[in-house]
Formats: sequence, structure tokens, C-alpha cells
Amino acid sequence: MVRTVAAALLLLTVGLSLSAAPPSAVAQLKAGEAALEARQYPLAVKTVEPLATRLPKLADYSAWLLASAEFALKNYSQTPKLLEPVWKQTPSSPLAAKAYLLAADAYRESSSAQQAIDILRKHYAALPQPRGDLAVALAFGAAGDNIDAAVYFQRVYYGHPSAAEASQAAVELTRLKTLLGGDYPPPSPGAMLGRAAKLLESGQTQKARRELEALESQLGGADRDLARVRIGVVDYNAKQTAPALAYFKSLNGMSPEADAERLYYVFQSARRLNQLEESAAALDRLSALYPASNWRLKALVATANQLLIENKPSAYEPLFRVCYESFPKEPEAADCHWKVTWQHYIQRQRDASDLLRAQLQMFPASDESSAALYFLGRLSESLRDTGSALAYYGEAAREYPNQFYAMQSRDRLEHLGPGVSSPSAGEFLRSVSFPPRMRIESFQPSPSAAARIERSKMLASAGLEDWARDELRFGADAGDQPHLMAMELASLYSASRPDQAMRYIKHYASDYLFLPIESAPLQFWTLAFPLPYRQEIERSAKQNGLDLFLMAALIRQESEFDPKVISYANARGLTQIMPGTGRELSRRLKQPYSLARLFQPAFNLQLGSYYLESLNQQTGGRIEAALAAYNAGLSRARAWLGWGDFQEPAEFIETVPFYQTRSYIQSVLRNAYVYRKIYGSTERAAAVK
Repeated sequence: MVRTVAAALLLLTVGLSLSAAPPSAVAQLKAGEAALEARQYPLAVKTVEPLATRLPKLADYSAWLLASAEFALKNYSQTPKLLEPVWKQTPSSPLAAKAYLLAADAYRESSSAQQAIDILRKHYAALPQPRGDLAVALAFGAAGDNIDAAVYFQRVYYGHPSAAEASQAAVELTRLKTLLGGDYPPPSPGAMLGRAAKLLESGQTQKARRELEALESQLGGADRDLARVRIGVVDYNAKQTAPALAYFKSLNGMSPEADAERLYYVFQSARRLNQLEESAAALDRLSALYPASNWRLKALVATANQLLIENKPSAYEPLFRVCYESFPKEPEAADCHWKVTWQHYIQRQRDASDLLRAQLQMFPASDESSAALYFLGRLSESLRDTGSALAYYGEAAREYPNQFYAMQSRDRLEHLGPGVSSPSAGEFLRSVSFPPRMRIESFQPSPSAAARIERSKMLASAGLEDWARDELRFGADAGDQPHLMAMELASLYSASRPDQAMRYIKHYASDYLFLPIESAPLQFWTLAFPLPYRQEIERSAKQNGLDLFLMAALIRQESEFDPKVISYANARGLTQIMPGTGRELSRRLKQPYSLARLFQPAFNLQLGSYYLESLNQQTGGRIEAALAAYNAGLSRARAWLGWGDFQEPAEFIETVPFYQTRSYIQSVLRNAYVYRKIYGSTERAAAVK
């Protein structure tokens, strides 16, 4: 940062002192920003003042710098007026919210607290939190309205306990409580319990315990009961399971809401301690006393999923049925219904087609809809109903163009050849309320999007990369052709950080997989599916008899092509090799090993491709099982292969009981399909090198 500031100031000094042409307007903007960062406020003012006319397309940025410098010079009365170009900017400026906060600070410092309150309340929805609430609280305090000040300080303190602003709010609340005495507005029990819950979620267990223990004496009734239960949750989350179970069992006389939560944690604690009778008794009591409680739903799903992992269909099916029949509106219902549906399909039961159609009608937006369409097609084929099969496969390919089951459906359509879709199947599909998806987006920028992209490029050309990214992110968040903003953001990183480029596409064009490949520019897809380290990937894949695009697909899923990434499980590098696995693979390959070498792309790729092929051989050349083993372990994959008489790879994949592993296999195979589509031909490969 010091070098950057010094370089910018040197550029400014040279430009202003020589008789030659002055620095470009964007370079002067950068120099003004550097002067502000260096706290050389008079120089910042002198640098930025001329830019209002010299740089009209970035007038909000120069106005922001000028107002910030004048504020720092304590020229508070001038600051709000100087910020007006920020608020008048078209397209809207990413600096607007910061400008409201700065103007409020200026009004407050110039004893115009009411104006500070007015501007903050008028634009409250745009303010970043918790800074916005803190600013409102300070403005009310400056206006002498201590009660409203306390209310907004409480929003900061209770709503954002881990934020830096919470410490300042705590100091102010202590002062106001003494000052106001009996007039101090008491925080709601929900807010106090919410603060403790947020602390617990963020891993601040001891702080959460102290808060809950204090609340036990402060609260009464049902709220006190919840605080008491959650003291035990602190121990449960800290893996102090036996003390937690004893504590939960000691509580009595609870309100219904608290007692349902208590029984759930008795159930979970006993499960964790392998006290199965105790766990089953807690679930029975929870079901009997609180049948409509979401805590019962959570316990049912947890039990059913454990039985699913143990491959006990007769035990888990009734529980999944209770889940979707008793809680049809809850998000878990779709998955519960699918588990029952799939079990009937894989057991070749007669009602499988009825259940598949019910899955689509009841849960059309679920993740399982594409699978339901595909397997309806497979059932239709088995009944020689080609017209219905064509309808179901065609719908899957259209509705989910880049999903795993769309790929499978296209293969079946190609196998079946031309034909006429069944009218009755078509009528059924028209009755399904599939959610609207991004299908074909215009990649021709609108006037506002074009202006924003131009502004971003101007900022980037001046070395103001952070502002350039903020400009595009703001446009994407505002809904201004976010897929175009995503492309521009990704382009800023495509050469040096393909992983970050990909994440921008995933975040700001989140429905990109519903976009037909032919409807978007090739650049969009190469940013979403980059192929860095191509030569190294190709070499290691070829050495192990693997497909280049399959290896690229695996790497995209494992590391997003970040060679330095370390997973939560300590896996490392492009293909996410565990240290112990890396040591063993290196021994087999007679290669020197060190942890540091796992971050070297060529070495990591050599290990990863060798490992995948060895798993492929150990699972009988079934790449779907090899991918399952890569993700979840060879012993599990081998066990799953024995769970059914699978007639095709998709049946094995759908039977995998771990959602994460099932999704992983589908995603890798889907990725490989997309890679072949965009890089497969010689002409396209040459075009994207």
C-alpha cells in the first residue's frame, strides 16, 4: 500500500510540475485517492476539484473523494452539498450508501442532527448494516433522543454480536441505561436469545454460555425455558455429549416450544452416545407430545437418513413417509418423498411411475425433478411407450439443459431417434408448474449496463481495481444484467485467478446451468469452465488412460483450479489429495514426497490422475463408482455397488446415500459433458487458447 500511494503521488507531482501535458483524468483520480489514503487532504482537494468537468462519467467518484477530504479537514457544512453528484449519478452509484453515511456524519458534526436523522431514515433500506443502525443511533443521540438512540444501539448489539460496531454499541447502551433509568427501553427476549444464538453459531461457545446463563435469571416463562435448554446446546455443540444429555434430562416443567427442543437434543445426544433405546424413546415422546413441531421433523429426517446409510429400506421408508405427509410444506418434504419414490423405482415396484409423477406435481422446483423426468422416460421405454419416453426426455433436456439428467436424456433421445411425443405425457407435463428459469439472456448490454461496464474499465485503467469490481458487483446486485456483470468481473481475474473468475459466474449468474450453451458467447462458458494447466492435465490424464475433460471436470469440482487450496478435511491442491494418500501414492510412483509438493500443479495432477484410475480399476471400470470412491472412500463405493441390480450407471448414482457424494458424481460427469461441448473440437480449442 505504501508503494502504491507513493507511486500515485509521484505521478501527480510530476504531472503537475512539468510543462508537458498533465496526467490523464483517470490517473489524476487515482492520485487523488492515493492522497486521501495518505491523509494529505489539501493535496487530495487540489487534485480532485478539477475532475468534475474533466471526468463527467466518473463524477460520483471524484465527488466522493472531494467530500471525504473536506470532511477530514472539518469542513462539515460543505460535505453534503459536495456529495450530490453521487446521488444524482446515472446509472446509480455504488458509493451512494457510503455517501448517505458520510453526509449524516457531517450533519451531526455541524450540529444538524435532525438532518442526519432525516437522510438516514429516508435511505435506510440502502444502508449497509450494522453501520447504518449505528449511524442512526448516533444521530438520535446527537439530537437528544436517547430512547430512540438506545433502540438502534440495541439493533447493533443484539443483531450483530460479532461485528466491530457491537463493542461501541455496548459502551453506549451501558451509558444510556444509567442515564435513562426507568425510561430505558428494555430489549425484547427474542433479541437477547437471538444474540446468544448468533454467538453460538459463530463458534463463540463460552460467550454464548455466559449470555444464556445471565438470561436464565433475567427472563421468565417460555423465554426462560428456551435459555435453559440452550445452555445445554452449548455443551452439545462443544461435543460434551454425556454432560449435555444428563442436563437435558434434568430439565422439567418446560413450555411446549422449549420442551420440544429439549427432547430433540435428548434424542440427538443419545444417538451420538449410541444409546439407541434412549434415543428412540425421546423420538416417540416428541412425536406423541408435539407432532407438528419442526423439532420432530428434524429428528425424523435424522433417523431416516441414518437408516438409509445402513441400507434398511423397510425401516426408513415409513419415516420418510411421515415426513412428507405430516410436513408437506417444509423444504425437507421433497427429499423425503424422493427417497420413498426412488426405493420403489429401484425395487421395480408397480407404483414407481405414479410416485415419479407425484414428485413432479407436488415438488416441481425440487432438485430431484430432472431425475424424475429421466426415470419416467426409462420406465416408458421399458413399457415400449416410446412417445412418452420422448416427451419426458425432451422435457428434461429443455428444462435442465446442463444438468446430469439432461445429458442422460439426450443420450436416450439420440438412441431412440426421431419420433412423435405422446399427447397424454405432454398434457401431464403441461400440468406441472416448473419454476421459471433463466433460459436465453441477451448478451447485448443495455444502456445502463454498458455505462457501468465502461465506468469499470475506466477505473481499472487507473489502477483502481477495487472500485472497478465494486462498480460491477453493485450493478449485478441491482439486477442490471447480472450475467454480463459476472462476465466482466470474471474477465478481471481470468488470467491470474480462474478460480475467482468462476466464482463470480456462479454467484452473479447463479442460474447459468439453465442457460443453453449455444445461447451464450463462448467467452462466458470458458470463464465458467476454465481449463488452466491444460498441458499438465492432458499429460497426466494420458499417462493414466483417462479423458482430459473428465480430469478437468474433477478438478473444477474439487478445487476450482486453485492449486493452493486446502479443504476443511486437509485435502490439498488441484485434485485435493490428502497428505496420507499423497505419501502412499508417491511411494507407488517412486516419487519424492513432501506436503509442499502437493501444491505443485504437475505433481498434484500426477497423483490425482493415477489415484482416479486406480480406483476405476478397483471398481471394475465403472467411472461413476470410481468417482464415488474418490469422494467418499473405496470401501463405501464397493458396498454401494452391492445395494442393487443396477441396470445403468444413473441407477447406481441415484442410490448413493450421501447427498454430497451423489451430487459430486453428477457434477463431475456434467462438467465433463460441458467441457467436451466447449473445448471438444479442434477449432474451438484453438479459439480459446
